Amino acid sequence: MEKIKFGIIGHGWRADFYLRIARELPERFEAARMLVRREETAAALRAAWGVDVYRDLDAFLADADLDFVVVSVPWDVCPVYIRELAARGVPVLAETPPAPDLAGLTALYEAVGGEAKVQVAEQLLFQPMHAARIALARSGKLGDVSQAQVSVAHGYHGISLIRQFLGVRFEEAVISGQRFVSPIVEGPGRQGPPREEIVKDSSQDIVFLRFGDKLGVLDFTGDQYFSWIRRERVLVRGPRGEIIGDEAAWLQDFRTPVVLKLRRIDNGFDGNVLGFNYGGILLGAEWLYVNPFVPGRLTDDEVAVATSLAKMGDYARGGPSFYSLAEASQDHYLNLLVQRAIAEGTTVTSAKQAWHPRS
Repeated sequence: MEKIKFGIIGHGWRADFYLRIARELPERFEAARMLVRREETAAALRAAWGVDVYRDLDAFLADADLDFVVVSVPWDVCPVYIRELAARGVPVLAETPPAPDLAGLTALYEAVGGEAKVQVAEQLLFQPMHAARIALARSGKLGDVSQAQVSVAHGYHGISLIRQFLGVRFEEAVISGQRFVSPIVEGPGRQGPPREEIVKDSSQDIVFLRFGDKLGVLDFTGDQYFSWIRRERVLVRGPRGEIIGDEAAWLQDFRTPVVLKLRRIDNGFDGNVLGFNYGGILLGAEWLYVNPFVPGRLTDDEVAVATSLAKMGDYARGGPSFYSLAEASQDHYLNLLVQRAIAEGTTVTSAKQAWHPRS
């Protein structure tokens, strides 16, 4: 398998994912160089990661021989780099969302959406358990999935999962929702565990997205990302069965139910000496998901990001699209409508945008 060589524009918490993955899987990935604005940042990155760091785009791209470039910068800057790299014929894997608002999404898609090699790093659909649920939802065991309730991630991330479970692409959405505020004891964050007990307000968005005869429910509070006491919840329902969390039930025939766990298979426990990682997710005797990065020691989210990198490497060499600029634009557009529906207390309906397929 040919090694994937990529560059990174930007730095920070998200960019570090790509650097950790390349360090853990050097036979698969090489983070060859980075582009940042400040010299002190460049020096710190060189010292911490041993990566070549540049402060000028021309120098960053010169003689680089990169498969693609990851753009991991703030929302308002992301479209600038996507357009510049596309103009130079450089494939781009952009962080989410690709632009901050509808005007920005439209302008970006009209500029590069037709010809440029651009994909977006929406990783949730590639997290192992979500990938296993998506595979089961598409297997036919549940019948035609008509409902997905997702309490996993905010905004466009959660919406992307809802679309994947329901098999929805660019269909019209009718959206309503509300925000509920309640107290919570503050938990850990990006900087680690809390140092004292603090009770704060927790905002929960509960949103309904109707796609014709299919229903998506987005239910999320931001505390879930790090909280010890707020867990994720997923329900995927069809006429012949459903998935609730890590359990699935369906009808083999109208009088024969099947109930099974989506069982995570880990390595490195007890007498298992295969290394500390996991093999995948089993449903009975069927592998719904197989970890492609064994023996790498990656978190589930890092596995998902590594999957985006692997798929981007394939895409840059002529392979299929996996999460296109059009899909990313649609998910963020729906997220903008969600925020409007909550703020105004109204029901809003989506309309066709520049990235909708022409019939």
